[in-house]
This record gives sequence, structure tokens and C-alpha cells, in this order.
Amino acid sequence: MNILGVKFAPLNVPLERRLQTLAAATWFVILSLNGVLGFLIAGYLLLYTQTIRYLMLLYLVWMYYDWDTCNRGGRSHRWTGWARNNPYCRLLCDYYPAKLVKTADLNPNKTYVFVYVPHGILPTGMMCAFGTDVLGFKDLFPGLEIRSVVLDQHFMTPFFREYTLAGGCIASNARSLEYALSSPPEEPYTGKAVTLIPGGASEALESKPGTYRTLIKRRKGFVKLALKNGAALVPVISFGETNLYNQLHAPEGSLLRRVQNWIRKYIGLAPVIISGRGFFQYSFGLIPKRSPITVVVGSSLELPKMSTPTSEQIDEYHKKFVNLLSTTFETEKHKYIKDAEKTTLEFL
Repeated sequence: MNILGVKFAPLNVPLERRLQTLAAATWFVILSLNGVLGFLIAGYLLLYTQTIRYLMLLYLVWMYYDWDTCNRGGRSHRWTGWARNNPYCRLLCDYYPAKLVKTADLNPNKTYVFVYVPHGILPTGMMCAFGTDVLGFKDLFPGLEIRSVVLDQHFMTPFFREYTLAGGCIASNARSLEYALSSPPEEPYTGKAVTLIPGGASEALESKPGTYRTLIKRRKGFVKLALKNGAALVPVISFGETNLYNQLHAPEGSLLRRVQNWIRKYIGLAPVIISGRGFFQYSFGLIPKRSPITVVVGSSLELPKMSTPTSEQIDEYHKKFVNLLSTTFETEKHKYIKDAEKTTLEFL
């Protein structure tokens, strides 16, 4: 039903779909507003409650004690099992819906760096595929312990840090990544995989529906990290990731882009201007659109172990991986993109 150009949802939408929309809305709030909400809630409980303030103080003591967990491999799988497979995760994955596809077998006794592109506005496909067990990662890649790399800021916010840790996430700093790749997997796992997005928050500013843009050519640190630990690189492409939101896109050099880059530099998050959908209408809002996401995991690029790789060696394997990533995209795109012939993976 259209009223004044606004497309409204029908009144008889099944409850299951309403709950899926609520889960997607919660996902947006958690990822984009957790810093503000976390500190506001903590401040309110400390200043304006009686008994609960003491529980809040105990939590802050625990938070101080637990501060370094994100740099030391994250939460144990004994504590994340339920959180990665609860009804909320299922509703979120079913909303789009999201799907995980394997194109090649991976040795369950090795260490891998899953290189995920594109970032999109929010890395929704990464959350669904690797931050939950709903899409069947354990069945597709038996024996591999999976960890997802996210911004350090997510672990500094009261309450919401627990959500991030519960998804098996770790911090995106050098110490955290070195620990994750060099330490043995937790039993009963026999191998390890770490998922990261080289383009980071900057890549969110390039997200537009129907396009696939990545800043990976500018980022080579992940190759150095993989070489130092002898980890294989695996291309991961999220088809449909950029279709969840429209964005007011500012070209490089424009005033808006300069302001966005300045804000991102200081807060770590990209201040995007976006439009998705609302609870009861499909024309605008902050909830991601109900659009399919397919996360495709490609074949691995084996790397030798080098304690001190040279710039030439890093460039060599970076070029090989970029070629593998491009080949994987071209091979798989016809299965998941309607206008595949006109769509390419753009390296910025």
C-alpha cells in the first residue's frame, strides 16, 4: 500500500516476520549506538538507583578484571555456545535471509585468515556467518575455531561489550591478532580461523547498492600478519552486503567526505548518512532492508612462515591474494548478482 509515495507494510504480516524485523533493528542499535547507550545506562544506574547501583559497581569491577579478554582470544567457547545459537541469532539470519557457502575444503588442522569484503554499512554477513552458528559454519568447516575481528571500541562499552564477546569476537589490534594466530585452538577444535575486514570502517563510506568496492589494495598488514604466523589467506565475499542501505555518497575530496574522515579518525566509526526501512513502511528508516546476503568462502592461498617478511615478500603475496580474490568474485558472481555482467569488484 502506497500513501504519498511511502510504501507501507500490510497489516497481516506474520508474527515471525515482525520478530525478524525487530531483530534486525536491534542489530543496528547494537552496532551503531552501543557506545552512547552503554555509558548512558551505566551512568543512570550509578546515579539514580539505590540497590542496583551496587550491582553496577560490581559489574564495573568485573569489567576492569576482564578488560584484556578481547586481546587474549576472546571468550571461551564454553561461554559462547548458547549466545551464538539462540533465537535472536536465528531471527536475524532469517530476516535477510543470510546464507554461508563453501567452495573448497580447508584443512582442519591449519590456521587461516579469512579476508572479508566488502565491509558494507555494517558487517552484517560477517556477523551472521561467523558470529553465530546458525548458518552452519561448524558443519561446513569442521575442526576450525572461528574468531571475528572487530573495532576495539566495542569492548570498551559497558554491557554491549558482553554481546560482542559472546559472539566470539576479538579486538582489531596487533597484539590481539598475534595472540589469536599463534596460540593453539581450544579443544575440541584442531585448527583456527580469524575473520577480518582489511578495509575497515573507511570501506563503509564506499558502500552503495549494487556495487562491490574494497580498499584492500591499500591494506597489506593482514598479509604481513599471515606470513609471520604461517597462516593461509582465504577470500570471503559477501554478496548482497551493500544492498541493505542506501547512502548519501560523498566523493573523495568533497567537504562532506573530509568531515566524515575526520570524525572516523577520532571515533573509529564511519559517520555514514544512510536510509533503510522502518518497522511499518519500506521507504525509509534505519533498519536494514530485507535483502539476501550470501557469504562465499573461497579456496585458500598457502603462505610460508617468515619471522620477518620483507616489503617485497609482502607485496608478492598481497598481489597473489588480490588476484585470487578477484578470480573468486568473477567465478561466483553469476550465482548471486542479477546484473552480474556489469558488476565488478572495484579495488580502490
